[in-house]
Amino acid sequence: MVTSARESDQRRETGRRREADQQVEAFLSHLRAERGLSANTVAAYRSDLLQLQRALEESGCGRPAAQRRGGDAPTPQARGGVRWEDTLQRDVEDARLSLGERGYSGASLARKLAAARSFFRFLHEEGVIDENPAERLQARKPSRLLPNVLAEREVAALLRAASERPGPEGVRDRVMLELTYAAGLRVSEVVGPQGLDLSALSLDDGWVRVRGKGAKERLAPVYPGIVRQLARYVAGPRAELLARSKRRGPVATALFLNANGRPMTRQGYWLTLKQAGARAGIERKLTPHTLRHSFATHLLHGGASLRHVQELLGHANIATTQIYTHLTGRQVREAFEHAHPRA
Repeated sequence: MVTSARESDQRRETGRRREADQQVEAFLSHLRAERGLSANTVAAYRSDLLQLQRALEESGCGRPAAQRRGGDAPTPQARGGVRWEDTLQRDVEDARLSLGERGYSGASLARKLAAARSFFRFLHEEGVIDENPAERLQARKPSRLLPNVLAEREVAALLRAASERPGPEGVRDRVMLELTYAAGLRVSEVVGPQGLDLSALSLDDGWVRVRGKGAKERLAPVYPGIVRQLARYVAGPRAELLARSKRRGPVATALFLNANGRPMTRQGYWLTLKQAGARAGIERKLTPHTLRHSFATHLLHGGASLRHVQELLGHANIATTQIYTHLTGRQVREAFEHAHPRA
């Protein structure tokens, strides 16, 4: 009899988890189909909701609401799969506090709460829940860190170091990194499923067609120096890399290929950047986004308007671009204090 009751509990828990997972998948499908979010953004939502689900299970959210009204802590036997319909505001708050105790930053917690709010709003619109338990919860506004930016001489050193790699890989590395900096691209806009392919190049006109977040396209202007490098790379080193491919099937159209003639991955890009940075003697943290941050900052230093930089970066909201004005303001202040005789 005990075994039967235990099996019954396990079946109910499995059923709850399956239903909860199906509701999450329906939401993620909505993000892809209706809101046109990128695969990386949808994956971030999935990760945040999975962490929320685990935290809710640990807090006993899987128990019926009647068993949780007294505020007693759940026993391990009482924990089970989450029922989103039974989730209360205090459950979401407890889950957020639990995640905070695990060391997640304020920015990460704010993003997870935003993901929960969007998910519960979807369930409410679908008639699954009567009200959004996360709607009234406010995340503490995280302090925004200034982006890491390379000096112009460091960019030059990085590109020289990339060229030092022998063979066609060295030409590819130099072009790939310089194009990222030249057009202020995200790594996902350079390599990977949404990365550049040969059809994206309009070298005679000095433009590159970029697929950004939400599959939105924009034209990014590039300067003559990188246009000449791209033309040489496509005509020679890229063809050498492509000839190494031993896989059957369609010929790779990706602009940047790895040593085996297959499309370069994000992981391959990171490794290339890390190795070039080490050769250049750049000891601080270096990420693909560092080149994008440097692009924006150097443009503003050169006199470009914030609106123009917003368009070049593909930011939907100018508030995202404004962080670079804080950065340039800080650097101006530092330069003033260093150079002014009475500062």
